[in-house]
Order: sequence, then C-alpha cells, then structure tokens
Amino acid sequence: MKINEIKAKLNNNPTSEFIESLKDDSRKGVQTLLKQYQKRVARQEKLENDYEKRMQYERRFWQSGKQNIAGIDEVGRGPLAGPVVAAAVILPHDFHEIEVNDSKQLTSKVRKQLYQIILDKAISIGIGIGSSKLIDKVNIYEATKITMKNAVRNLTVVPDQLIIDAMSINTEISQLKLIKGDAKSVSVSAASIVAKEFRDSLMCAYAEKYPGYDFEKNVGYGTKKHLAGLAQLGITPIHRQSFSPVTKYK
Repeated sequence: MKINEIKAKLNNNPTSEFIESLKDDSRKGVQTLLKQYQKRVARQEKLENDYEKRMQYERRFWQSGKQNIAGIDEVGRGPLAGPVVAAAVILPHDFHEIEVNDSKQLTSKVRKQLYQIILDKAISIGIGIGSSKLIDKVNIYEATKITMKNAVRNLTVVPDQLIIDAMSINTEISQLKLIKGDAKSVSVSAASIVAKEFRDSLMCAYAEKYPGYDFEKNVGYGTKKHLAGLAQLGITPIHRQSFSPVTKYK
C-alpha cells in the first residue's frame, strides 16, 4: 500500500488490525504516520478523560434526581471600564463537547465555535449584566453576586442545583461553591465561555460608541492604549469611577 493511501486510511477510523500491521512496515514514512496517529489518539483519549472528570459534579447531581443543573460564571471583574457579566447555563444530559473548558484556556477561534454550539444545545441560558454604576455603588464583589443572581433569574427553566465558580449568592436554590469551577465543571465552563463572548461583543459595541480607548482589543482592561485614551479624552459613562487610576480623571 502506498504511503498516501495509508495516510488516508489512518484518517478514516482504521481497525486495530491495520494499526498492528503498520508496526512491521519498515518504511520511515509509514512509521512517521503511525506515530502521528498514535499521538492524535492519545490526545483524544486525554480530552475524553478530562471531560469526564469535568462532568463528575453534573452526573452526581443527575443521579441524585436533580435534572436541571445550572453552571454560573462571570467575566469582567478586573477591567477599568464596562460591566461585569455573568452567565448561567443549563446543559442537556447528552451534551458531549469535549473541548468545553475554562474559557481562559481556549483560543479565541475555538471559544467562538463552542459559544455557538452552547447557544444551540443548551436547555437554557441566562445573562446578568452589572453596570459600571452598580460596581461604583456597591463594589465589584457585591456587584458580581447581584449579576450572578440576575443571570439565574433570567433562565427560562428553574434549576434544581447551581454550581458557582468561587462564589455564593443569595438564593433558595441549592448551590455548590466550586473553587476554579470553570476548570472543574462542564456547566461552569460553558457559562465562562458564554459570559466571555457576550461581554467581548458588548465591549466591541462600546468601542464604536467611545473610540480612542481601544476597547475592541483590551475589552476595558488598563492597557497602555486605554490609559493613553483616559489621559487624552477623559472618562466615559462606562468607566468605573471607583477604580484606580480612573478616579484621578473624575
């Protein structure tokens, strides 16, 4: 069999017998293809195993009789401008997208692809938005809790259980506070992706409304261009006036 034919077969669910036969093929090109295939298989197996670990909390709650589990996460606690955004996501029991993980561990391209998949497949998604005014009024920690609670309220399905990334909120719904939950629970991972993509789109819209701060790239964080914009143009209505160094431009 020619090497290009072997390559094509390796890309099309080869049988174990075929893989075994390649081990005895002395051609260097064949052995290179075999090693590449084995690496792909090992990577896929790791993704599957890691995904199953991130599903352990959901499966445990499902087995206890709780059907609708909402993962909750937020994004935007650190920026100098823009809202803090929280997402609550309820996934179906047959959800199986093994690349869904903490949004910070994903490339922009993969995150955008997964965002669309989550929107299509989720049972319900709720969004909460905490404005810069709310942040200045109650502080970022309290604003985050309010925003998370509003995300839960905006779900179209009432959850039986919440899994929240490193926070607790005021609700009668049973909740699990999970440190680094966006890397330990698929539902929280999905919420982190939704919150990130939703907030990024908001900041791109604000970039058009308030040019000169590079919001489309820094999404409100205090980058060099953002600070230069503050110095030259002053603060906008979406700046957090209680945050340094924004306070000195009030």
